[in-house]
Amino acid sequence: MDMRTPLGRVRGLGSAREGTGHFWMQRLTAVANLFLISFFVVLLVALHDEPYDAVRAAFANPIVGLVMALVVIAATIHMRLGMQTIIEDYVHGGARVALAIANNFFAILVAAACVFAIVKMSFGA
Repeated sequence: MDMRTPLGRVRGLGSAREGTGHFWMQRLTAVANLFLISFFVVLLVALHDEPYDAVRAAFANPIVGLVMALVVIAATIHMRLGMQTIIEDYVHGGARVALAIANNFFAILVAAACVFAIVKMSFGA
């Protein structure tokens, strides 16, 4: 027996009003990471024996810089969502809120540092 209203059944939202969006965002970033991480691995293999100047030249290409920034963004969003799920499922008590906040700040810090490095290499600094 479903206790939800007809509008609630159509929207598909749970009590937190965000579970479906979280689920789909995690799946979307997983699919995006499949292609983006593949590009990263191919680039890594192609540049593994190259000198620093060749790596900088590769990152000077706007396509490479853009795709690498997308790799970082998609991976950190996926990481944050996965850790959020783990924290919500397995951590109880007061530490839960602190870990949720730390998770968000850590993901932002990692993404910002990586994108900064990519931009710096792309513009030749």
